[in-house]
Amino acid sequence: REEMIALLNEDLAREYQAIIAYVVYSQVIKGAAFTDIARELEKHASEELSHALKISKQIDYLGGMPVVTPKPVKTSNKAEEMLRFDLNNEVETVKNYRQRIRQAEAMGEFALAETLREIIVQEQEHEIDLADALGIEVPKGD
Repeated sequence: REEMIALLNEDLAREYQAIIAYVVYSQVIKGAAFTDIARELEKHASEELSHALKISKQIDYLGGMPVVTPKPVKTSNKAEEMLRFDLNNEVETVKNYRQRIRQAEAMGEFALAETLREIIVQEQEHEIDLADALGIEVPKGD
């Protein structure tokens, strides 16, 4: 349980990072080519907040205290770089949640596994949106 709490807190810090990144990037990305994705990033920010709330609830359920510090957020003056930062973070997030689902099931925490499955669906949609905006395939994250 303690290890799962620690891992979920890492995930929570990554969700905070995503919220901040999406809020900032959605407002500073400029150019006609990025208008649609900027609006999409605003939507992603609220979805990431929902994920953070769900993860926090699970940490509390397991007897832990949710962390309050995000992972560092990278910024750039170049829209494409910011989108790549987001995409790389989403790939890492999906990889971690896949692992966390297996760990939750091994612990018999099936509700946690289901919560993580709901989150991973949206995270994969974020990967697709970002890859589409960059005109690339979604990178494989193990």
